[in-house]
Amino acid sequence: MSKVLYITAHPGNPTQSYSLAVGEQFVQAYKENHPGDTVEHVDLYQLTIPQIDADVWGAWGQLQAGAPFDQLTAAQQEKITQLNQLLEQFMTADKYVFVNPMWNFSYPPVMKAYIDSFCVRAKTFKYTENGPVGLLSNKKAFHIQATGGVYSEGLVQDREHGSSHLKTVLNFVGVTEFESLFIEGISTAGDRAPQIKAEAIEKAREAAKAF
Repeated sequence: MSKVLYITAHPGNPTQSYSLAVGEQFVQAYKENHPGDTVEHVDLYQLTIPQIDADVWGAWGQLQAGAPFDQLTAAQQEKITQLNQLLEQFMTADKYVFVNPMWNFSYPPVMKAYIDSFCVRAKTFKYTENGPVGLLSNKKAFHIQATGGVYSEGLVQDREHGSSHLKTVLNFVGVTEFESLFIEGISTAGDRAPQIKAEAIEKAREAAKAF
């Protein structure tokens, strides 16, 4: 039995969001085809994800220097506890489904905060004399991203920094099996937008069977 994290980064709902609508269908098809697996929804807009601020930065330094946890300030303890809970949840999962719109050539900022919670030295990666090594092996990820224009190919392909960055980060921590599904051209397609959505849903449901 596998544990799947369904990670969404959109403030709306599936009736308002192309990415969430397609993601919802992916999860539904996944559950139909993998009834023994568990799927946990991680709605990033419903979580409090601490930023790497002065509290967190200082707490990490104190803990690395050997200070006991109870010597941290109340604010530091709360933030480190929240980050550790997110990290533990991520590390114990087998599969990840990320869903987001592309905003300003990347993903919503809450996704970056979440990435910072699981990209942690000695937990999900380590440095060796031969370079960094990811510690999360035998896991896989699927990324669903909606964009107003077309960024998977063509003249503006180099401006896509959402899925490409997520793939880089996941590869870095050892998750090298990565697939992506782009819902593209929504803002420029005019009356074809519903067709683009329907085609993406069909692809998502099919991909979920083998994920």
